[in-house]
Amino acid sequence: MSRNRTYRCLNCLDHTVSREFDTSHLSVTCPNCGSFERFVNDAVFQQFRAFEESPPAELDWARLDRTEKLIVSERLVRSTKTLADFDVVEGEATVGEDEAAAGDGEAAAGD
Repeated sequence: MSRNRTYRCLNCLDHTVSREFDTSHLSVTCPNCGSFERFVNDAVFQQFRAFEESPPAELDWARLDRTEKLIVSERLVRSTKTLADFDVVEGEATVGEDEAAAGDGEAAAGD
């Protein structure tokens, strides 16, 4: 017997769907808000909400945009990463610099 996983619409945050597979997210049309949207694994969303309510001291959470926050939450919930594996990197990449250079307020996970 498979365990159902819950996924939440990132647009309206109200509608959820259940699936028998486990993935970080899926993209479907939300019947609640009508947008073709990413539905995030609810365990990832719960971690995101916990950090929004009580930001981690180890990471400059406020500097990250929503997508970066969700990526950090996803890596913490669905991999062996810890907060120590992330850095908030400042600065804009200039022409000729490595494409992997991080933009302002970007979270980067080490290997």
